[in-house]
Amino acid sequence: MKSDIKIILGKCIKTFRQKNGLSQEKFALKIGMDRTYYASVESGKRNISIINIKKIADGFGISLSDLFSAIDNYKEDEND
Repeated sequence: MKSDIKIILGKCIKTFRQKNGLSQEKFALKIGMDRTYYASVESGKRNISIINIKKIADGFGISLSDLFSAIDNYKEDEND
C-alpha cells in the first residue's frame, strides 16, 4: 500500500536532516522555521507549502528536484 505523500516527504526530509547530523531544533532554527511546525512536517502531519519546501531544500543545500527525486525513489519496504 502506498503511503501518503506527506508521510513520504516527511521521511525523506528526516533522512536528509539526519545525514547532515542536525537536530530538528537546530535545522528549524537554521531555516527560520518554528521547530514544532518543522516536526509536524517530518511526521507527515502538515500539508506544507511549496515556499516552505523550498526553504527546507535550501537548508540542505539541495535543489527542489533533488528533494522530489528522493520522494519519487522512496521505497517503503527499504525505509520503514
